[in-house]
Amino acid sequence: MDLRRIGPVNVAFYVERGRNRHLAACTAPRCDFSAEYDSRAAAELAARIHRCPA
Repeated sequence: MDLRRIGPVNVAFYVERGRNRHLAACTAPRCDFSAEYDSRAAAELAARIHRCPA
């Protein structure tokens, strides 16, 4: 797994069933933001524009 941190959001890359997947997940307490994307650019964009409500 490849992991990159952008603010409070971690962006990870992994392979699932032969497909590349990208995950953006906020690590702040009480923030439930997480989403899977097909491209790393989309996951990093989501991490950059995420405004944590916690």
